[in-house]
Amino acid sequence: MTPMEVGFAGMGLALLLLALRVPIAFSLLIAGFAGFAYIRGLDPAFGLIGVLPNDIWSSYDFTVAPLFILMGNLCFHSHISTQLYAAVNSWVGHIRGGLAMASVVACACFGAITGSSMACAVTIGIVALPEMKKYRYDDSMATGCVAVAGTLGSMIPPSMGMIIYAIVTENSIGKLFIAGVFPGLTAVVFYIVTIYIICKINPSLGPAGPRTTLPEKVRSLKGIWPVLLLFFVVMGSIYFGICSANEGAGIGAFGALIFAITRRISFKDFMASLSDTARVGAMVMTIVLGAMTLNSFMALSRLPSEFGELVASMPVNRYVILAAILFTYLVLGCFMDAISAILLTLPIFYPLVMKLGFDPIYFGILVTRMGEIGCITPPVGINVFAIQGVSKVPMYTIFRGVIPFFIADVLNTILLVAVPQISLFLPNLMK
Repeated sequence: MTPMEVGFAGMGLALLLLALRVPIAFSLLIAGFAGFAYIRGLDPAFGLIGVLPNDIWSSYDFTVAPLFILMGNLCFHSHISTQLYAAVNSWVGHIRGGLAMASVVACACFGAITGSSMACAVTIGIVALPEMKKYRYDDSMATGCVAVAGTLGSMIPPSMGMIIYAIVTENSIGKLFIAGVFPGLTAVVFYIVTIYIICKINPSLGPAGPRTTLPEKVRSLKGIWPVLLLFFVVMGSIYFGICSANEGAGIGAFGALIFAITRRISFKDFMASLSDTARVGAMVMTIVLGAMTLNSFMALSRLPSEFGELVASMPVNRYVILAAILFTYLVLGCFMDAISAILLTLPIFYPLVMKLGFDPIYFGILVTRMGEIGCITPPVGINVFAIQGVSKVPMYTIFRGVIPFFIADVLNTILLVAVPQISLFLPNLMK
């Protein structure tokens, strides 16, 4: 076989392993190692495996992942989610669909300190769903809203998906974080407008909650301002060039530790924060090792470059090709989780997109957005499964509630594609 044919075979092997439910890290690692060994021989392949872990894991850039994970875990185990939801609910809960809107905003706020889509959906869902049930919200409306709002956990920085994308493609983590701010906010706006329209058409789906006084509204902010301040300090210091993403992550982790201490976090919860950080951090590092092994094999096979030159020479507008790539992510999201779909396709799609002249930060935001849409699409829909476990509402009901928000996501993505400056305005101003 030619190197290109071996490249296609390697991609097929990775897909097969994923279909057999082999973890994403080992699927990519096995496919990359096997393909490299076929082209160059077994000894060079073992040499690659011997060098890559040290090169990747000893990189200073990698410190950003465990530090942001620690920041999120400390805030999570400090039980900030209840106060976040209560604060937002006191401001908007009295209008139709207000409790659902509060869930969206609470997910956005919690996502700003966690970086995990599923964790965001589950954490806010535990607090918000009983409250919406109490005020007779429709099950599909309540669960669908929280499942979709959870995707903001990976869209609003810091985001594990963005970190992995930046490391694998060798782009600036800080710029990618800052680029995600406006797209994350547009997603919040689209979700809130969707809730408003739904409740305008059928008010029984989202009845109004209790009204609170202005002093009560102000008092509700007391317990959450330290976390919001932490987010603005971390992102602001990165944006203004005061510190790098790694240093910002260190500030965030230290600030979260101080916050946890002031909240009198128990020793058990503190140890759980460290344990979760070690587990998730090790998982992320192993996934990146697998992705970089596959990248080395793909570069050797010349499949990405040959494919990129072929597609780039086609007489079609580059946005048509970009739309086809994004649609591919939408389809893959129906069958695998976001990280698997992104890492499996980046070795081919990323060089192609660069040949077409798109900005890598812009593409990273679009890829993250499509990966998060995959979290709510059947039959996988990891956020839907998570909310089903929390609420015990039938899967069909949750997916039915997701449909209007899925349409909102598609419209939001079209806006992001049509107006690149939504993603690039802030990064272009960074010092």
